[in-house]
Amino acid sequence: MIGKIVKQISNDYTVKVKDKLYVCKARGKFRDMKLTPMVGDNVLIDVEKCYIMDIEKRQNSLVRPVIANVDQAVIVMSTTIPSFSLDLLDRLLAIIEFNNIKPIIYVSKLDLLNDSELEIIKTYINYYQSIGYSVYTDLIIKEIFKNKVTVFVGQSGAGKSTLLNKLDSSLNLKTGEVSQALGRGRHTTRHVELIECLDGLIADTPGFSKIDFSEMSKSDIRDNFIEFNNYRDTCEYKDCMHNTETNCSVKDKVNDGTILKSRYDNYLKFIEKR
Repeated sequence: MIGKIVKQISNDYTVKVKDKLYVCKARGKFRDMKLTPMVGDNVLIDVEKCYIMDIEKRQNSLVRPVIANVDQAVIVMSTTIPSFSLDLLDRLLAIIEFNNIKPIIYVSKLDLLNDSELEIIKTYINYYQSIGYSVYTDLIIKEIFKNKVTVFVGQSGAGKSTLLNKLDSSLNLKTGEVSQALGRGRHTTRHVELIECLDGLIADTPGFSKIDFSEMSKSDIRDNFIEFNNYRDTCEYKDCMHNTETNCSVKDKVNDGTILKSRYDNYLKFIEKR
């Protein structure tokens, strides 16, 4: 039978097949193949012997957290306490895009801003929406979870637990305390688990604990700043890195305000470190 791994603890994999759960072991052949089953994998199981027999081809996979077949990542960005970080937002967007996962931005704590601060945040929201990202500031975000596997990422203290509580009060997450529903402390997760929520699955993980570009080349970073791709064909050089080259359309768009300067500055900083 085909099912999905929804939890792993040590060598035990909980596989959900329709409405039933089976705790299975992985066959030794996977070790020989240097392949380890992951939470999120769609697998063929022997329900009599409770063994995972085969793993279907993955849509994507992450190392930190260890999870496969993620559809979307909700980036929860606080406007204050902690402060809104364009550096972190751009870093996460590029890494999530690179991993073939749909990024969705949720901006929290707008009610704590004064009028001038709110106008600045609205400028950022409008820009990210204009280049193709979905940006939410309220509970309309409830609509996006159906039939999806979702991970939540963002700064500690940005309001991920608060948002999840608002989305599904049955989770009963206590902000900054140990979660009775998910069995997790503030910064520790003993295992990765997929939890049913809003007709979809939400990953109980600490999110992207590894948010560097170690798996990406400079050109990978460039290609995942998605608005740059609208102009690269009109650059003078075919493989333009939009840095020191002359007649660069991306730099022209930064200069005329079409591309947000902070995005471009972050891009230069990211590729410089690779």
